[in-house]
Amino acid sequence: MSSETATDVLDITGWTCPAPLRDQPRIVMGHGGGGTLSAELVQHVFAPAYGGKALAQLGDAAALTLGGARLAFSTDSFVVRPLFFPGGSIGDLAVNGTVNDLAMSGARAAYLSCGFILEEGVETRTVSRVAEALGAAARAAGVEVATGDTKVVEAGHGDGVYINTAGIGLIPDGVDLRPQRVVPGDVVIVSGTIGVHGIAIMSVREGLEFGVEIESDCAALGSLVEAMLAVTPDLHVLRDPTRGGLAASLNEIASASGTGVVLTERALPVPAAVAGACAMLGLDPMYVANEGKLVAFVPREHADAVLEAMRAHPLGRESRIIGEAVAEHPGMVVARTALGGTRVVDMPLGEQLPRIC
Repeated sequence: MSSETATDVLDITGWTCPAPLRDQPRIVMGHGGGGTLSAELVQHVFAPAYGGKALAQLGDAAALTLGGARLAFSTDSFVVRPLFFPGGSIGDLAVNGTVNDLAMSGARAAYLSCGFILEEGVETRTVSRVAEALGAAARAAGVEVATGDTKVVEAGHGDGVYINTAGIGLIPDGVDLRPQRVVPGDVVIVSGTIGVHGIAIMSVREGLEFGVEIESDCAALGSLVEAMLAVTPDLHVLRDPTRGGLAASLNEIASASGTGVVLTERALPVPAAVAGACAMLGLDPMYVANEGKLVAFVPREHADAVLEAMRAHPLGRESRIIGEAVAEHPGMVVARTALGGTRVVDMPLGEQLPRIC
């Protein structure tokens, strides 16, 4: 007979699945992770309900024509916990995340809107700190907060502060950044080390220590993109690999372009602290979020000059070539390992680290 008592029996009712099944009658955390579940939610719920040609672009920002001008328009919501973390805060994220979405279409951000959703009971001092960080980030990025809104929800129905931002900017003539322009032979460049933001958030959220403090890479990338476009406006596509990490961005581009992507695994710039933390936590750095990096698909004839310009910029000093687009295995991303093998880099189902932005 078992010697278990009532208190020895595991209660699994409160457990959550890190990789939820796709057939979900209810929303699960994975639907917000930027992976397959997020894509299915957009494809089967939102896109059919909204319609419209502009939405069908499904980029980081929509490229629009209005009164003869080419505009980029984007919106994002930020629910990160904790509100303050090494290297930034929810206020920094709210600005830099939206500025970067606009920059990925080649636009320089001009104006932002900002909506605060506050939980009843949050300290006014906390709200002030977030607002000050947001204002400072906007000034640093050269963008103006032009309009806003505030709502308050009952205690227990939020995590202190949520923020929604929307942004608009102008797209320069001759710039056409979209995954459909990717062709075999394009060189894949990443602007620096990956996985830093997600691990920084995890370390403070869970009280983990990795021997060295890991700071978020949160930054506005508009000036880096301008430096790249100054070399040539003929960049094919840019993405900032936030939720779902580098793997999600590369899979989205491969799928939309109908090309394959081959990476050189040893070329991936993973800091030693991030690699160690990921090994400890059982994570793959390619799936961990970034908030101050971009990945670019560049025509081979321009790759060296673009890489040189990126490395001359403070936000691109550690830029490197990590792979290329190929005609083989269209829609699939693979990595050549250090042992000479090849592994498939799948689209993530949900998110390894929820609530990272």
